[in-house]
Parts: sequence; structure tokens; C-alpha cells
Amino acid sequence: MNKKVYVLAIAAFVVGTVELILGGILDLIATDLHLTLAKAGYLISIFSLVYALSAPILLNMTARFERKKVYMCTLFVFLISNLISAFSANFYMLLAGRALGAATGSLIFVLSLTLAARIVEPQYKGRAVGIITMGGSASLILGVPIGIFVGNLAGWREVFMLIAILTAVVMVAIGIAMDRVQPIPAVSLKKQLTALWNPKMLAIHVTTLLVLAGHLTLYAYFTPFLQEALGASSTMVTFIYMMFGIAAVAGGGIGGILSDRLHPAKAIIIVLIPFIISMAVIPFSTGLPLIAFLILLSIWSALSWTVTPVQNSLIIKTSPATAETLISTNSGIAHAGIALGTYIGGVVIDHSSIMYTGWVGSVLILMGLVSAFYAISRKEQTVHAAEKSLV
Repeated sequence: MNKKVYVLAIAAFVVGTVELILGGILDLIATDLHLTLAKAGYLISIFSLVYALSAPILLNMTARFERKKVYMCTLFVFLISNLISAFSANFYMLLAGRALGAATGSLIFVLSLTLAARIVEPQYKGRAVGIITMGGSASLILGVPIGIFVGNLAGWREVFMLIAILTAVVMVAIGIAMDRVQPIPAVSLKKQLTALWNPKMLAIHVTTLLVLAGHLTLYAYFTPFLQEALGASSTMVTFIYMMFGIAAVAGGGIGGILSDRLHPAKAIIIVLIPFIISMAVIPFSTGLPLIAFLILLSIWSALSWTVTPVQNSLIIKTSPATAETLISTNSGIAHAGIALGTYIGGVVIDHSSIMYTGWVGSVLILMGLVSAFYAISRKEQTVHAAEKSLV
């Protein structure tokens, strides 16, 4: 395994922190900017929508440039976006900072995934993708809990200042450790769409959309959920996020290993069935002993982060010639799912109770399972036949 994969994972960690931290400090932002919790949740939705649109567009725009240079320039703009968020005077300025962070963060994460798959031996591709995913999920162990601690101690603006400093450190690390990486030959937009519109690939993307929407229906409002379900203090919330993050990192690694040892098509079914069950049971489990409740949350967390490396490995396995583009569109679809789930969760909270978000989310994931069954039932020859026209 090429050790440079771990450097790419560090960048994924910082991007993951920016993306996920809002769920932990949403109440602080809402209070400071005089927003309802549902309106503050739009900051998550906007981030995800911009991320979804930006990933394939920016990847295509930068396709002909040397990858390390693109990486470094994108990290610099990402740093600026966090400074804008930190010094936001109102909701709309913060929204702009989040949108810029989403656009640049999407390119950073996709480049991390695709470069990791390129610099390792073929037998380690799934594991390399899993390590990048682990980098993103590691933000739950360190980035998000530290962000919550800093937010409660000093304020939510200082959280974004800290992220800007971490981004500068990452720029130095990437600049020293990474070699120049030449771009692969560009694939025309028409040919990219041909690969994307294959029924099997469309079903894979729909699965990603529904699974992430289901997960975020609850996770986007995880802090207020814990406060209502358990009466959790800020210290307890921080501890639970850290525990959640440890399980998430394990899940990312498990997803990579499953993808290498099993066909990713088998792995996705193995992951989604218990994921649905854990999500549906969470609202019923709040009256259990705390240790049992925390174990259930850990299982839910691990499974939620196992999905991404398995899905990306399935894309690489199914359509290797256009994998870079398709991973970027899948990443964009994932964030469209995050936006959708955040919106649905907000609707559930406004019209009923935050305790119902887990049930609604499990229904969405069940729909994703149906889509996954359809995807793996399609013959791969149809994808490879379409792929021959791209060569």
C-alpha cells in the first residue's frame, strides 16, 4: 500500500470536518444569528446541494491540469471559504462561505478518492478508497468533537478559524509529500453521460441518493435529538460524537476490506440490511440502558460509513474507464441525498417530533436497498459494452 494515500486521507479529514461540524454546532449558530433550528439546517442543505453540483463540473473543468497543482489551488480557496464563514456578519454571508467551502471541498474529496485509487496496486484499490473514507469519518472522532468543544467554549466562529488553520497545515503536508500527478486523458461530456445513463449505473447513484437521504434525516439533527431523547449535556454530546466517529472510521475500513474480499455488489446488500434495522430501532431504544443505546448508535455509525467505499468500489469495478467522473457524480448525488435528508428531517421536526426522524430515514434506506437489488441484477456486460465506445 502506497503511504501517500494517508496524506490524501488527511485532506479528506479536514473536508469532512467542515461538512459534518454543522450538525454539532447548529444550535449555537441558530441562537447567535436568531434563526429557527429548521432554517439553520438550510446551511447543511445548501452545502450539500452546492457540493452535489460542483463535484462533476469542477472535475471536468480541471481535467487537463496537473493534479497536485489543482489540489493545492483548491485547498487555498477552501481556506478562504472558512475565513468567510468565521467572519460572517449574518446568515447570508455564512451561507456564501458554506457554498464556497462546498464547491472546493467537493473537488478535494473526489481528487483524494481518485488519486488514491490511481497510486496503489490494483488489488488495493478498494482498501485505498476505504482509507480516504476513513479520513472523512475520522473527522467525527477528532474534528467534530473538538469543534463542538471549541464552539461551546469560545463560539462557533472560532470553529471555522480552527479549520482554516488546519487547512493551511494540510497544504504544507500535501506540498511536501505528494509528487506531481499528470491528468488522465479527458473523456468528452457526451461519453461521460453515456456511461452515467446506463441503467446499472443510474441505479447505483439512486441507491446512494436514498441511503444518504435516509441517514441524514436523523443525523443532521443529531445534537437536538440527543438533547431531547437523553437530556444530554454538551459534554455528553461531545463524547457521543467521538464514540460515533470511532465507529465511523471502523466502518470506512470495513467497507474497503469487504470490497476487496467480496464483490462490491454483494457487500452493499450485506451492509444495507442491518443499516435499515439499526436506523428503525433507534427511536425505540431511548428508554434502554445507556450502554445499550450507545452500542446501537455505534452500529448505526459504522454501517453508515461502510456504504461509501463499497459504492465507489462498485463504480470502479463496473466502469473503470470512466471511474473518476462517475465517482464525482456519485459524490455529488450523495450530497444531494444529504440535502434531501436534511430537508425531510426538518419537515418531520416542524410537523411532528424529532423522535420520528429515524423511522422516516429507515424507509428511505429501504427504498435504497430496492434500488441496490436492481443495480446488481443488471448484467455488467451492458456497462462494458457502453464503455468500449469511450476508448
